[in-house]
Amino acid sequence: MPGSIPASAIASDPVARRLRNVSPAAEAWRRFRRHKLAVAGLVILVTMVLLVVFGPLFWKLSINDIDFSARLNTPTLAHPFGTDDLGQDIFARMLYGGRISLAVGLAAMLMALVVGVTIGAIAGISRGPIDAALMWLTDLFLSLPQLPLLLILIYLFREALKQAFGPEVGVFILIVLVIGGFRWMPVARLVRAQFFSLREKEFVEAARALGASTQRQVVRHILPNSLGPVIVAGTIDVAAAIIAESTLSFLGLGFPPDIPTWGRVLYDAKEYLDIAPHWAMFPGTAIFLTVLCINFVGDGLRDALDPRRVL
Repeated sequence: MPGSIPASAIASDPVARRLRNVSPAAEAWRRFRRHKLAVAGLVILVTMVLLVVFGPLFWKLSINDIDFSARLNTPTLAHPFGTDDLGQDIFARMLYGGRISLAVGLAAMLMALVVGVTIGAIAGISRGPIDAALMWLTDLFLSLPQLPLLLILIYLFREALKQAFGPEVGVFILIVLVIGGFRWMPVARLVRAQFFSLREKEFVEAARALGASTQRQVVRHILPNSLGPVIVAGTIDVAAAIIAESTLSFLGLGFPPDIPTWGRVLYDAKEYLDIAPHWAMFPGTAIFLTVLCINFVGDGLRDALDPRRVL
């Protein structure tokens, strides 16, 4: 056929042989490594996660130790991030609060992905009233003002969940449910659009012609090929959930005062910005770096998982 490349030429080309033998995961990692900001963001993000997970094992100062003689101290070797108005070590509180802030982001992201993928897949494979009803529900949630509803739900259900599960677990469950419940809509629309595109592809039509059921077409063929954009959207949801939790804590509606999330530490520092700016600088920098690195990683994943980009 005119314009075709002989098989012998492909076999003799070392680049073609190498690309043919590379797995999809290895090719995605090669593409990801070409994005320098994404690699730097991943390194910084992993470092921060290791610090908040394993740091308290080596930094033995308690988050509740009070030392009025050391109140509002600037960073020193004994207190690398300084101390607050009660003389508590800010570094220890940052390590403890980082676990909660990152856990809220990851849990809310997983909830948003599960709900969004489920609704988007059902709408994308259905036709008629089911698709219309699910998209009407999605549009309804998209039109709701998120921050006022977050505040209302926190006010209504915070005390009940505290009594049922304890102050820390109850507020964690409430914040994850509320944030995740308002982050699934973009994922649902993205998955629905991917399903509309993929269900008309040749490999899905071939599976349909071979007698594959609708469930098998979705699970084995359509859904795995639509997960690339979903993973990228998931990284954005983690960043948005961390910002939302920090906003609620900064407004005094998140975790209790004795649980030092990054947003809560920032809230406690707002009255001392003129005399102890270090108190607000470190949690603010941590939130900024985490969100920035997650966004860079999302950009790298978008480039790595997009088969149309040549890197």
